[in-house]
Amino acid sequence: MLSLLFALIDRFLLPARAAARAGWLREAIYAHRGLHGPGVPENSLAAAEAAIARGFGIECDVQRSRDGQVVVFHDRALDRLTGQAGNLADHTAAELAGMTLLDETGMVVGGETIPGLRQLLDRIDGRVPLLIEVKSAPTQRIAPLCLAVRRLLEGYRGPVAVMSFDPRVAAWFRRYSPHVVHGLVVTEAGRRTLLARLKRHLALWRARPQFLAYDIADIANPVVRLARRRGVPVLTWTVRTPDDASRAATYADAPIAEGPVLLAAPAA
Repeated sequence: MLSLLFALIDRFLLPARAAARAGWLREAIYAHRGLHGPGVPENSLAAAEAAIARGFGIECDVQRSRDGQVVVFHDRALDRLTGQAGNLADHTAAELAGMTLLDETGMVVGGETIPGLRQLLDRIDGRVPLLIEVKSAPTQRIAPLCLAVRRLLEGYRGPVAVMSFDPRVAAWFRRYSPHVVHGLVVTEAGRRTLLARLKRHLALWRARPQFLAYDIADIANPVVRLARRRGVPVLTWTVRTPDDASRAATYADAPIAEGPVLLAAPAA
């Protein structure tokens, strides 16, 4: 009985008509945080250029600096990617722009620094599709960051979509910037309880996403199957192995990948 109820709710929460504008998401392989690796830091302009050179779409992460600017960076803490102590949110955009990024081996190569979203948009210039993951915290007001992202996207002519684990982000864009394609990032992280399913449905209710980006570990599930039947694009992350790539090809519409499996993918 509960399964039938959840299925009926999912049909309402995954509107096929709204998803039609997101169909272009199916047409690319996405480089997770750009095409990064030894010598090329993640979420850097160099990683974006490397992805563009292969014809891959780009997935990136954004958050706000202390002075309210949108910068491209994944972690809250600075240490893994810059070797510096403290949190990103405690620094201004100018301070962050002066921090040199480390590659995955912890080395400084090429002098890449933390870019702003404006710099990344200017560099990509519509040449490949772009996925922007908006980072947030449960206690954080999301409106200032969402508004800042929307302003930067005004006039941008390339294919671009925003997404987040936080359903408030997709809900904000649906209400205040409906022309921007918006999606929900989902992971079950091994939580298959009734409470976890209820929380997932609550997230879908709040977000009403035009696409899903689902954890590769959880990709074989009824929500994904229903979404695809209703024409809602389903991306999957993070595809790192040949087995991941096989599962992505079976259950999803497009992969968000990194590492050797991405390098082995055919260039567009």
